[in-house]
Amino acid sequence: MNNKLTKLIKYYSLINHNLIFSNKSINRYNLGQPIVQKDKAKNLQKLREEINEIKNCKLKENASNLVFSDGNPNAKVMIIGEGPGANEDKEGFPFVGRAGQLLDKMLNAINLSRKNVYITNVVNYRPPENRKPTETEVERYLPYLKKHIEIIKPKIILLLGSTAMNAILKNADVISKMRGKWIEIEVNKFKIFSIVSFHPAYLLRQPDQKKFSWIDLKMIREKLRKVS
Repeated sequence: MNNKLTKLIKYYSLINHNLIFSNKSINRYNLGQPIVQKDKAKNLQKLREEINEIKNCKLKENASNLVFSDGNPNAKVMIIGEGPGANEDKEGFPFVGRAGQLLDKMLNAINLSRKNVYITNVVNYRPPENRKPTETEVERYLPYLKKHIEIIKPKIILLLGSTAMNAILKNADVISKMRGKWIEIEVNKFKIFSIVSFHPAYLLRQPDQKKFSWIDLKMIREKLRKVS
């Protein structure tokens, strides 16, 4: 069984009708899989289908796969990146290439993993040649992203890179000025603490900046101790 098929089976075990449903919000695992509320699972599936039905989109036309999410829908931490790269487009999951491997190590450093965070991107289809999404593309996918946030209802949002920062915070400052600060945001009338940090792909190019990302990670670790 190839890696992509294994991941797809894992994903659909989270959102399809064979889920173990619970009417209560809980933070435990059943045979390694999180128990997802029935309404949340259905809403995630509906959102995925809505994105899959987008018409006249150059990103979609040039991509191989819809890249929706990875991780635990019950997570307190939601991570938002820019958009899928070549590996993500091939596998159908976010952050599975070298940047994803670095992200996993970063999360590990504060005792987190994909079992207790939820990961998505601003746009769900790979921009050609891994270019940044245009403002028009970001605005087109932003309502879906906001709906995604509303469904997950995280306590903390980690915005990785300038595209995610600009999309959610509507801030044109350089990321070096914005990172490492807690900003309370409101998404579809839902209030969340957000923090900006460098994208792992940038850290691969500029490893001397990892020390700043470590500061941001420790801030997240501390905040998680305080939020219920």
